[in-house]
Amino acid sequence: MHHDGIDAAPAPPAAGWRRLLARDADEVAAGPWAAEPGRRGVEEAESAYVSGFNAALSRDAGALPALLDGLPRERWTFACEGAGAASAVLDLLTLSRGRRLRALLSGPAARHHHAVHLGAGRGYALLRLPPMRGACRGHPLLRWLAVDGYGFQRGLEAGVRLLHERAMPGLLTRARCATFDQGLGRLLWHHERAAAEPVADRVAGFPAGRRGDLWAGVAYAATRTGGATGEELALLAERAGADGYRSCLAQGCAFASMAVVREAALLGPAVLAAPILAGAEPEEAAAWADRALLALGHDARTHDDYLAWQAETRRAWSHRHRLG
Repeated sequence: MHHDGIDAAPAPPAAGWRRLLARDADEVAAGPWAAEPGRRGVEEAESAYVSGFNAALSRDAGALPALLDGLPRERWTFACEGAGAASAVLDLLTLSRGRRLRALLSGPAARHHHAVHLGAGRGYALLRLPPMRGACRGHPLLRWLAVDGYGFQRGLEAGVRLLHERAMPGLLTRARCATFDQGLGRLLWHHERAAAEPVADRVAGFPAGRRGDLWAGVAYAATRTGGATGEELALLAERAGADGYRSCLAQGCAFASMAVVREAALLGPAVLAAPILAGAEPEEAAAWADRALLALGHDARTHDDYLAWQAETRRAWSHRHRLG
């Protein structure tokens, strides 16, 4: 039975050396997303992430399912993201060639592949390892979300250098830096506690060549995590449009809508955000991303294919609004 709070029964504590990897739940309250009135969505998401991370460290195979059963359904995806991060860390430390990630993707997180791949990237960042080829042995294209997750976690840890000085990590190719920036855009949403105007101001401070990917990440978080009002979402759409990146905002929303629809958990944030950020209901926005993925064919797996998937989704939005 799911309850309405954000705290679930704790997972069995990790044993042995795994205890050194466990995350402290208190770090959420001390983080940049500490709760403000009406802004609990961001804090709740990160709290579920920490719970999922610790559950995946447990040797008890039922720890994560038990945790999910104690969380509101809309927080499952964030717990699965945390489990993806912990599974990636354990796979890397034990040289198990992705065994835990594969078990997670085929088991309790079977409907949450987007979240697990994002989490895997966060796991790589925790170990200061770049999420290059083979970083996540999962879906051939969703695995590139690991670069997005890496950008989120590196931004969280580097803080001033990446968010204020707008530095870029030197270990990524130019193309992968674009996906890194999507993760950084998601972090901006969390860092500014889902407050649209400060987020838009942050994006505006970056070089023009980076802002489209940042806007896509902002939209993904606004759609998936929520926390903003309709008026604030409209401000995001206005600012992204004035910046020349309205299609990027819609694409990030479409990708988040695709994740939500596949999770069969179409709840508040996406229902509110998609009509404003994408100009369509979540199911239609998700269908743009689905059709763009199908158009790439069965052999799509490279990072260029991933970028083409995004570009085709942007074209679908542009076509929809030309016809409209």
